[in-house]
Amino acid sequence: MKKLMLGNEAFARGAYEAGVTVAAAYPGTPSTEITESIAKFDEIYSEWSPNEKVALEVAIGASIGGARALCAMKHVGLNVAADPLFTVSYTGVNGGLVIIVADDPGMNSSQNEQDSRFYARSAHVLMLEPADSKEAKEYVKLAFELSEKFDTPVFVRSNTRLSHSQGMVGTNDRQQIALKPYVKDIPKYVMMPGMARKRHVIVEQRMNDIKKYADTMDINRAEYNDTKIGVITGGVVYNYVKEALPEASVLKLGMVYPLPEKKIREFAAKVDKLYVVEELEPFFEQQIKAMGIKVTGKELFSLQGEYNANEIAEKIGGKKIDVLSGGKELPMRPPVMCPGCPHRAVYYMLKKLKIAATGDIGCYTLGALAPHNGIDTCICMGASIGNAMGMEKARGKEFARKLVAIIGDSTFFHSGITGLVDMVYNGATSTVMILNNSTTGMTGQQDHPSTGRNVKGEIAHSIDIPALVKSIGVKNIRVVDPFDLKALESALKEETAREELSVIITKRACALLDKKTVRAPYVITDKCKDCGVCLKLGCPAIEKTEQGMRINETLCNGCGLCPEVCAFGAIEMAGK
Repeated sequence: MKKLMLGNEAFARGAYEAGVTVAAAYPGTPSTEITESIAKFDEIYSEWSPNEKVALEVAIGASIGGARALCAMKHVGLNVAADPLFTVSYTGVNGGLVIIVADDPGMNSSQNEQDSRFYARSAHVLMLEPADSKEAKEYVKLAFELSEKFDTPVFVRSNTRLSHSQGMVGTNDRQQIALKPYVKDIPKYVMMPGMARKRHVIVEQRMNDIKKYADTMDINRAEYNDTKIGVITGGVVYNYVKEALPEASVLKLGMVYPLPEKKIREFAAKVDKLYVVEELEPFFEQQIKAMGIKVTGKELFSLQGEYNANEIAEKIGGKKIDVLSGGKELPMRPPVMCPGCPHRAVYYMLKKLKIAATGDIGCYTLGALAPHNGIDTCICMGASIGNAMGMEKARGKEFARKLVAIIGDSTFFHSGITGLVDMVYNGATSTVMILNNSTTGMTGQQDHPSTGRNVKGEIAHSIDIPALVKSIGVKNIRVVDPFDLKALESALKEETAREELSVIITKRACALLDKKTVRAPYVITDKCKDCGVCLKLGCPAIEKTEQGMRINETLCNGCGLCPEVCAFGAIEMAGK
């Protein structure tokens, strides 16, 4: 049976058909739907872990325990998981272990464009890269076979375009993979220096074996047409190359590390002009040049962003093709916090009180944009608390009186707790704001350790954030509804004035969680003085027109925040 699937759904289907027993992840665009799709299969234990490091450690444990295990994450999540990654390369596996990492060329939803292929090279872990949804499913199954064949974790690399594009995928029955016996093996799995040195020798031999095997694999294939032009490529870029240069010869690399050197040399010898087309870094190009092969790559193509067929056709073929919207640029949709977002009130109040903020990763990162201009930093998950600590220690307590660290509830569990422990331990006097909207909002409302449900939607223990914060040693804790502007203002003034560490927890659910409740929208009446204070909220439903201020009723969700800031009582509920 064939079915239209997103790349991420196909990855999940591949895990199911491969007989995976355990899957763990932390949500991160563009990888999130992999685990959400896996959670629909009752045969697989799946979980949202607090962060990617924990997720990979869970998967490693399952593998050592004899099960096939999968861990999925986005590229920056791999940074968090790097510690166990480099060591599991030494230990090897028992049951197959596959890590799906989704890169984000163009930074559609990320703070950088890192190229995860370098992790494969640095950690000595082989990596596969499918080009479409069909290959996404098949490459996951192949990855498990290779993992067990070579006693190694295996990467499968995706990116935004593959993860979120659809293709026809044939489905097969699930393989019944029995648990491998668990045998205590200290020299293999306990990486003390004496054992690790011996395992490193095994890793190097393993990579030599895989290099030889790469030349025999069908997923590394040469497609010969006109040999005047030859292109080496892989992943989704292969599709762009085939569309842009249908007459060219192409070497498609399905295993992107290690490279099939023999096949590359054979292909290079048969074409007149050789190109490498790869998004982001010159990963293929540098290795091919190191083989002594003349090749053209980044002289023509950018190190930034996504490619397209038109660009490839123009730079290699010297022609243009209309593969976009009739050759026209698509309009940009600027990101914005949703109508009714509980974070909006926080940024409105911070600006009113002239309080700066170190920021973090989540929906609330959008508070950096106008009209709020509400955060001064955004580095990585959990960094806001450490950044505030560093600023305080660098510039003194008086500076800290006008500074808060902002972090979301899911991000706090991901990597904010340790930063708060640091503040307690090392005597910080700053204020931390935990914006608790009861979900992992930016990636699509996934659950986390305090929502009370797990990845399958089942009831789970809900961790009490105020109790957790208190247990760390924070004495001053305030919980407020951010839409209660008077209480929020009072909390901010009092807690930032303290000569002691404090935590403010703003608690109001994400506006998108409650889809059943329908509230009447608000309207602006003739009492309006056009003062523009309501615009300072940055709500997309509030508009300034030639006729004056108005609320777009199709966008307004009736949250009731705007009436609180109107000094003239000009904003009322529709139909009142």
